[in-house]
Amino acid sequence: MLKKLILIAGPTGSGKSKLAIHLAKKLNGEIINADSMQIYKEFLVLSSRPSINDEKKIKHHLYGFISVKKQFSAGSWLKQASYKIKQCSKRKKVPIVVGGTGLYFNLIIKGMSKIPDIDLKTRNKVRSLFKKLGPNKFYKNLLEIDPKSKEKVLSTDSQRVQRAYEVALKTKKSLFDWILNTKSEFEDYEIKKIFLANPREELLKKINLRTNLMFKKNCLLEVRKFNALKLKKSLSANKLIGVQEINSYLKGQISLNQCKDLINIKTRQYAKRQNTWARGHMKNWKQLYSKDFTVLVKKVLKVVS
Repeated sequence: MLKKLILIAGPTGSGKSKLAIHLAKKLNGEIINADSMQIYKEFLVLSSRPSINDEKKIKHHLYGFISVKKQFSAGSWLKQASYKIKQCSKRKKVPIVVGGTGLYFNLIIKGMSKIPDIDLKTRNKVRSLFKKLGPNKFYKNLLEIDPKSKEKVLSTDSQRVQRAYEVALKTKKSLFDWILNTKSEFEDYEIKKIFLANPREELLKKINLRTNLMFKKNCLLEVRKFNALKLKKSLSANKLIGVQEINSYLKGQISLNQCKDLINIKTRQYAKRQNTWARGHMKNWKQLYSKDFTVLVKKVLKVVS
């Protein structure tokens, strides 16, 4: 009998965490985080992490376990999540992976390619060549060393073009051969994939409520404490929605209402990007919705049972 693995995705504010807790109770499950911002220990409120009370009810993994001072790659997440999933299964618990980071789910389903690390010398050489030749000539050069790129990457996608070039140059093998030989670690699991497809108007209401709740829970204090760490702007935690907007408010550049409005706008834009990702990468996921939460839980249980 195949082991079960449940994946719950959806845009920010769609109610994934609440659903995951109810499912975990019904199915003897544990929850594993798949949100790239909820990993940070310093941002409980601003990242809308499950509350301490929620974590007491059901075992949660990979939430608030790393400092904002550190970089944390998708590969590092996969390594940790894979370990947690397998440990849950060993303990006869159902692993429920929940979050809004589409790339993380892709890694679970498709695996991560074992491309060797590209050294800085090769990377800089490729970047310099791209600047020197320009996009069109560089693309022609790429096709000479990696003809398979012609069907897979557009000449206008400069980042992907340079990535394909550095991989071919360093490994003497096409990036797409590396990708082709990639396998998921969970082929021996029965994977159930749920995407929460909230209607736009309802999602906007939930996002507004979520922002107001953050301020009631004192997200301003979180940002003040974060600022006191004086971190490099290149660190990923700086990208968390609300950090920039709250800092503008703290500096007196905007009013509190303007700050909330900006956070709502940015969150809506992020939710839209998550839905766009889902249309492209999650076509075979079961899209579910109900305004009545009890009905939604029943629908999900029917799919995962």
